[in-house]
Amino acid sequence: MSGVTLKDLVKRYPNGFQAVNSINLEIHDKEFVVLVGPSGCAKSTTLRMVAGLEEISDGQILIGDRVVNGVAAKDRNIAMVFQNYALYPHMDVYKNMAFALKLRKFTKEEIDKRVRRAADILGIVPLLERKPKQLSGGQRQRVAVGRAIVREPEVFLFDEPLSNLDAKLRVTMRAEVTKLQHQLETTMIYVTHDQVEAMTMGDRIVIMKDGYIMQVGTPLEVYDSPDNEFVAGFIGSPAMNFFRAKLVQADGGLAVDTGSFQVKVPKEYHDAYGSYKDKDVTFGMRPENIADDLPEDSRGQWEKLNAVVRLIEPLGAEIILEMESGQQRFTARVDPQSKSRLNQTAQVYFNMRKMQLFDVKTEQVIPRR
Repeated sequence: MSGVTLKDLVKRYPNGFQAVNSINLEIHDKEFVVLVGPSGCAKSTTLRMVAGLEEISDGQILIGDRVVNGVAAKDRNIAMVFQNYALYPHMDVYKNMAFALKLRKFTKEEIDKRVRRAADILGIVPLLERKPKQLSGGQRQRVAVGRAIVREPEVFLFDEPLSNLDAKLRVTMRAEVTKLQHQLETTMIYVTHDQVEAMTMGDRIVIMKDGYIMQVGTPLEVYDSPDNEFVAGFIGSPAMNFFRAKLVQADGGLAVDTGSFQVKVPKEYHDAYGSYKDKDVTFGMRPENIADDLPEDSRGQWEKLNAVVRLIEPLGAEIILEMESGQQRFTARVDPQSKSRLNQTAQVYFNMRKMQLFDVKTEQVIPRR
C-alpha cells in the first residue's frame, strides 16, 4: 500500500476558471482521509485528478514515491467507487467483480480466488449469480466496493458512494466501509458533502471551500478548534451559532456585547483576547454549550441570559430549541427533560469556556490561549 501526496495541485479549465487552487496535502499509508465540503468546492475534481480522470493543470500527484501526473488511470494501481456504482447490467455479480481482472489477463483460478475472498469480506456470496437489477441499493454498493477490492490496489477512492441510499442504510454502510478499511489496512480517500459522514468515518478530515483547503485535522480537532468561521459553521449539526458583537471591558474584565445581551469572558482568555478590546468580533457558541437548566459542571463558566423559545424540535435523546434574545436568534441543544415552553421566556446559560471568537475581517479564529 502507499500514501498519496498532492503538491501545489491546480485545476484550471480552458475558460480560465480555476477549480482547484494550489492545494497541498499528504495522505499517509493506510490512512482514511475524507474530503468534505459544500457542492462546488472541488472535492470530487481533486479526487478525479488523483484517479487520472481529470487532467492536472499544475503541480504534482505522488502515489507512494511515484509521480503519476502523466500516468494513465488504468496504470495508477488505484480503484474507484462511484456514486452511481456503474455496474454492468447484463453481467451477474460474479462477472461484474471479475471483469477488470479478466481484462488484465489474470488466470481463472486467481480471479475466482479474489472474487470469492472479496464477496466473503462483504457478505455477498449468496448474491454472486444475481444481476444488478435484482439487488437493493445497499447490495449494489457492496458489489461496487467488491469490484474495487479484487484489484488489490494501492489506494481506494470513493466518490460519494452512499448518497443514493436511504438514511438508515447510509448509517449502516458508513460503519461497513470503516470496518472494511481497518480490515484491508489500505489507504482510502473518501469524498462526501455530508459532514456527519466525514466526522464518523475519517482518521482525518480535509475541509474544502471554493477549491481551497480550509483545514485539515482529526474530527475532534476540526470540531473543537476550527481554524476559521467557515469550518466552525460547516462542521457540527445543528451548526454553531454566530453573533456579531464587540469585545468590551466590564466589571474589571472582558465581556462579549451583542447589543441584545452581554456575557463575561473567562479570566483565562483575557490575555489571548486583550488586543481585540473595543473591536468588532464574531462570537461563536455551539448549540450543545447552551443549556436551559444550569448544569452541575465545574468545568464551565455559565453566563445567564433570558430568551424566548420560538421553536421546539423533540428528537428523542435531545431537544433542539430555537430561541430569541432581543435581536439575536440562536439554537440550543438541551436535555429531553427540558421544561422550556413555546413562546415563553426561559433562562439559558452559555458555557463561556467553550466560546470562540473570530476576526471580522479575516474570519480566522482568534486563539483562546
